[in-house]
Amino acid sequence: MTTINSASGLERWDTDDKVPDRNNGALTQADFFALLTQQLAFQDPTSPVENDQMIAQMTNFTMADGISSLNKSFESFADSMSSNQALQASSLVGRSVLVSSDEIVFNGQDISRGIIDFEQRATNVKVRIEKPNGELVQTVSIPEVAAGKFDFVWDGTNANEEEMPPGVYNIKVEANMSGENQSLPVYVYAPVSSVSLGQAGKGITLNLVGLGAFKLADVKEISYG
Repeated sequence: MTTINSASGLERWDTDDKVPDRNNGALTQADFFALLTQQLAFQDPTSPVENDQMIAQMTNFTMADGISSLNKSFESFADSMSSNQALQASSLVGRSVLVSSDEIVFNGQDISRGIIDFEQRATNVKVRIEKPNGELVQTVSIPEVAAGKFDFVWDGTNANEEEMPPGVYNIKVEANMSGENQSLPVYVYAPVSSVSLGQAGKGITLNLVGLGAFKLADVKEISYG
């Protein structure tokens, strides 16, 4: 609000408008040099500021200003990286990815696929497919497997070759290696239904049909099928 007071023959302007503080109270480089100039102007002539003190002050300010600029650059770079990752992750929707899981999905039409990674030669390998309640559906026995990746498929049938209803089933793998029976991790393929953009640095999450959410970093392989 602006008013004019002319009772004394002089005009006086009163205003409530304030110039916004664009720096939020932070000192800028211009402010620093203004303070430095005042410091030099009002210094004690008998004990002037040493050159090394001035250089140290200027160096400290320059470093602080540089770090602030660097932080802003890193924030901009991080935002750019997140956007690029989100764009790349969105291209995975509808495709199948390979993740570590003790569950396998049968959609009632396509075969279910997975991979078992054998670090060494194994014998008496058993792949068990179970219902969520633990009831056995089918067991596949393999006498011997060489070291390396072993691809397996499940056609969705039980031991009597009857087709099971679509759903999520448990999968377990046991094998004898170096004379000991061991449980092995299983990697299964599952289609990506959607992509979630994480908040507060949680990253990008892939939502897989039947298996739930997995981090993008957990994906071992991408498949067209």
